[in-house]
Amino acid sequence: MKSNQVLVDVKAVDKIFKRGSEEIHVLGGLDLEIPEGEFLALMGPSGSGKSTLLNIIGGLDRPSEGRVDVGGERIDKMSERRLAGWRARHVGLVFQFYNLMPTLSAERNVELPLLLTHLSRSQRRRHVDIALDVVGLSHRKSHFPKTLSGGEQQRVGIARAIVTDPTLLLCDEPTGDLDAKSSDEILDLLQALNKEHGKTIIMVTHDRHAAERASRTLFLNKGRLSLEQVT
Repeated sequence: MKSNQVLVDVKAVDKIFKRGSEEIHVLGGLDLEIPEGEFLALMGPSGSGKSTLLNIIGGLDRPSEGRVDVGGERIDKMSERRLAGWRARHVGLVFQFYNLMPTLSAERNVELPLLLTHLSRSQRRRHVDIALDVVGLSHRKSHFPKTLSGGEQQRVGIARAIVTDPTLLLCDEPTGDLDAKSSDEILDLLQALNKEHGKTIIMVTHDRHAAERASRTLFLNKGRLSLEQVT
């Protein structure tokens, strides 16, 4: 459930990539506030900076200028070591192509983030069982990725993302590799995680149908955010 408390506060963020002597300005003076419990969709053309912004919010990349506060912590100024620990506690990532380990079962894939914690093996297994139950895959926990459908693999990916009970769930084109039926099932699941479990979700997508499931959609173009798509 969405609250009035700001969870993510991005202020005057620039991002510049260097290619030889050339500077590529991806984000320019960008401001963004995301309340706790919101389901936000980010849309825009390829190369508009959507994934870059997602990575900056998730502490996977740093802005060239500006500040990023998440849950009252200024992550852009954290050391690499502290930032790695912060990500492990606060960020769950869902990818377009699942990024599952093919030699591990579904339950072992979901367990991977927990190996960075101090939980005992029995505690890790309990967390894994809960996460797989939430995504409706308890009956498939011993199966390997190659025996699962694309939709099931993405459900495993979502279970892996939520198993640590993260503050933020960051989804980069989570339905981009799925058929229409599987896409709808994944979007149903994301909505349930948002509405029933209170997860704050930021989803990058090219798909308007997917964006309609979010509580708010913003369009990113030439490093700027707007409420309307720029044509």
